[in-house]
Amino acid sequence: MGRRSFAGSNNGGIAETQEMLDFCFKHDIVADVETINMQQIYEAFVRLEKGDVKYRFVIDMASLKN
Repeated sequence: MGRRSFAGSNNGGIAETQEMLDFCFKHDIVADVETINMQQIYEAFVRLEKGDVKYRFVIDMASLKN
C-alpha cells in the first residue's frame, strides 16, 4: 500500500522537441547521414557489425518501388 511510481520521457514533449528543432535550424545544425536504398539493407547490417559506420543510415523509401 502506498507504493508510488513516477515515469517520464528523456526525449521531452512536443514543445521541447520543436524548440530543439528551431534551435538547430537557427544555428544550421544538421545530422550527418548516409542514405541507402532498401536493397542495401543486408550490406548495412554487415557494416554495423564490423563497426564500419561513420554516420546514421537513412533508408530511401522511394527505393521500395524498385
